[in-house]
Amino acid sequence: MGERWALLVVRELILGPKRFTDLRAGLPGISADILTQRLRELAEAGIVQRRKLSPPAGSWIYELTGWGAELEPIVTNLARWSSRSPALPHDAPLSADSTALSLKALFAPAAGEALHLTVGLRLGEHHFLLRMERDRLHLARVDSSPAQADLVIETSPQALAAVLGRARTLDDALTTGDLTLTGPRATAERFLHLFPPPEPITELSARQG
Repeated sequence: MGERWALLVVRELILGPKRFTDLRAGLPGISADILTQRLRELAEAGIVQRRKLSPPAGSWIYELTGWGAELEPIVTNLARWSSRSPALPHDAPLSADSTALSLKALFAPAAGEALHLTVGLRLGEHHFLLRMERDRLHLARVDSSPAQADLVIETSPQALAAVLGRARTLDDALTTGDLTLTGPRATAERFLHLFPPPEPITELSARQG
């Protein structure tokens, strides 16, 4: 897991299997040769497996093994930890899956807050379903926006990250059309409130810690 790109390959597979081309699209900067090598190494380690879909698809996909899927909390905790970095490159390209997983890392409902909320999230061509029940967030990649949802958000990974990080307001994203809502505006504000941006670590507190 210490090899370059290995953990990011795992991150891209946490929400479900992907084709080789999908993995490359979610990992800007990785070459086909390096991705092939990492997938082979992860398969040899028992973390990833390759499988052919049944007809009519017939595509080869990569997915995490049961043991590999146990890395999810580790990846999420690393994301939560790294989000406090003062040197975090906010302009770095984001994949849809990494943006969706960041919601799990940032999810922090107020103490005692009773939650029962279903949200469909569309990031470009990618659809996700988020179900919030009390203090738990369930996240899954789905084929399309759910018909029965309290709210559906359509945006890009970059725009959502900017709104979550408070670099842009919801009003600004709505006005420019970078984000659209299907559902009550108040529900969207409540939803975004569940993902407060982390306090960046300072040099002073780093020394004291």
